[in-house]
Amino acid sequence: MSESPRRAVILAGGKGSRLYPYTTVFPKPLMPLQEKPILEIVLHQLKHAGVAHVTLAVGYLAELIQAYFGKGERLGITIDYSRESEPLGTAGPLRLIEELESDFLVMNGDILCTLDYADMFRFHQNHGQLATVGTYRKEVRIDLGVLELDTADQIMDYIEKPVLYYQVSMGVYCFRPEVLQYIPAGQRFDLPDLIKQLIEKEQVPQAYRFQGQWLDIGRHEDYAEAQQIFQAHSEVFLP
Repeated sequence: MSESPRRAVILAGGKGSRLYPYTTVFPKPLMPLQEKPILEIVLHQLKHAGVAHVTLAVGYLAELIQAYFGKGERLGITIDYSRESEPLGTAGPLRLIEELESDFLVMNGDILCTLDYADMFRFHQNHGQLATVGTYRKEVRIDLGVLELDTADQIMDYIEKPVLYYQVSMGVYCFRPEVLQYIPAGQRFDLPDLIKQLIEKEQVPQAYRFQGQWLDIGRHEDYAEAQQIFQAHSEVFLP
């Protein structure tokens, strides 16, 4: 087994509709933080972790992504592309990619984080499951008073603006190649569907708890926050 990841797939085909109107011109992975596209930061981190070959699963405005990154020569990493003719979700494109013959990483192309991909990969190999999911403890604030009722609808407690905590998926995964047999060919299938499928088939995935900096850049407010964080601490994200 390899002690560091050599192969990765980055999901970069979404339309980024929650970031309109920016994404009518740019695919979301090319949205800049300072002068670097989000996806370039991710690729830099993967190279630092030991990844040598990345496949970008592209769709929307794919030609712009391919024109910017080419074959990866500028970044010192091999880049190729898998382009779906019709949307296959987030897991479906994995069935189209050749040479996923050893353990590999999969991640979204729009996350800003300080995750040590090599450490997560070692964790995955040491535990031996088909899938490992990067997880993050997310704080959710409820801006209302929450009532606790009994079976007779009598109010037993009143909690003003509580804060809840959940372990959420970071959009980063480690897979063994055998996981591909659980993805149906030629139809839409998302990564949450795959995780549920593995649980149903008693191939229970492992969680990798991460406690560093993580931000999913899906909304305008996320993008604004990411710009501020990266401007203040760019050296943390570019080891």
